[in-house]
Amino acid sequence: MSAVLDKLTSFIQDRAPADKYVVWVVLALTGAGVVAVYSAITFLAETKGGGSPDPLLLRHVAHAVLALSVMGAVSLVDYRTLARYSRIALIGALGLLLAVKIVGLFSDGPDRWIRFAGIGFQPSDLARVALLMYVAVLLAQKQDYVKDFTRSFLPILVWVFGTIALIGVDDLSTSLVVLMVIMGMCFVGRVSTLQIGGLGVLGALLGVVLIMNSPNRAARVESYLGVKLFSSTQTEYVMNPQGEGYQARQARIAFAMGGLTGVGPGKSVQRDFLPAPYNDFIFAIVAEEYGLIGAFALLMGFCILLFRGYLRIARDAPDPLGLFLGVGFTTLVVTYGFVHAGVACGLLPVTGLPMPFVSYGGTSMLANGIMMGVLLNISRQSNGSPDASDPPAGPRNRPLP
Repeated sequence: MSAVLDKLTSFIQDRAPADKYVVWVVLALTGAGVVAVYSAITFLAETKGGGSPDPLLLRHVAHAVLALSVMGAVSLVDYRTLARYSRIALIGALGLLLAVKIVGLFSDGPDRWIRFAGIGFQPSDLARVALLMYVAVLLAQKQDYVKDFTRSFLPILVWVFGTIALIGVDDLSTSLVVLMVIMGMCFVGRVSTLQIGGLGVLGALLGVVLIMNSPNRAARVESYLGVKLFSSTQTEYVMNPQGEGYQARQARIAFAMGGLTGVGPGKSVQRDFLPAPYNDFIFAIVAEEYGLIGAFALLMGFCILLFRGYLRIARDAPDPLGLFLGVGFTTLVVTYGFVHAGVACGLLPVTGLPMPFVSYGGTSMLANGIMMGVLLNISRQSNGSPDASDPPAGPRNRPLP
């Protein structure tokens, strides 16, 4: 046993150091999430936890510890090795998404979860990670002819559109965010602007179709815009502050009550009125208890991730694959954070996206841990890690994987 531990310790010590700013920000966000969830989870505890928030808090802490452990383990694995299995992972994720749709046909309605042995997880979280990784692989492989529609863009389009369509059936907000991130990756990968624009148009058309075929989504859009657009919705419910606009209104009240410095830790009132304060509106609870100062500090964490991910890790990546992965994973995590905050502030329609490392959740937190682990491994490679297969090169001379 001691020999195994010695080998593991030696293996870890031989790795180049990861980006410490990313590590500290992730730890800070996770710690803030544990505190915020503990305060926001009271109502859920009363309805499902037997009146005590402790079991649900322990579950959240277990999810956080698992995500951080996965992040640490993934950071030790060469991202090129993970990229080799990205196509297999994406195919598996698509199969699980199809399975979810089939299960939904024989239940009360569409389901986002796969449940096995009492454990549930969302295949869409695996799909978004696998899709971004495989798109990064395709972009890196096709740099010599990246503007060729048939050889380069068409294969990317097939995988991207098929995946976001399957995700979008039950989770439109996730599919649209993933699509925007991929468009950004394609821009960095020198894909034709016309082709990127075409991808955006297809995504917009898909979004319109999915909204028109879902009265709930249509109601959210109408409530946000304050305009009647769809015949499938009820005007009285959509425009009623106690109807479709209830969640957004309660979140804004939380911001108003918090003011500059907040009402104090654990003293939130709106957690008893918001339907999902521990997940979809955790940012509103932070703003109420810690004020604009606490909310700003949380957003600054994501700004630091954006800065380090773009200007340190992606820019200094040893090859195009590392560049595209760094841009994609950084953009996805940070976009989730700012979209969540925008929803809580009333700047965006209600989406249900969790705030990375802060909101209560299992598979979403695990997916974020994987992405941050890959980002940390890229930072190790750019630091001259001995497990890098290629030495760092200039941006114009980076070798293809």
